[in-house]
Amino acid sequence: AFPSWYLRKTTLALAEDLDKIRNAPDFSAQSLPLLVHALQQGEAVFGREERERILGAVEG
Repeated sequence: AFPSWYLRKTTLALAEDLDKIRNAPDFSAQSLPLLVHALQQGEAVFGREERERILGAVEG
């Protein structure tokens, strides 16, 4: 649950920058997996307890 929540929040927060990257002349279909992987790496800074606390607050 946390990985998908984190990726949604990150892509929303970085929407303008991601649009610029996707519209760059050197961006291709092969670039997409690298971009997704890079975004997913940010999730690693959250420990288990932090993830549970965040999801608990989000789910109410």
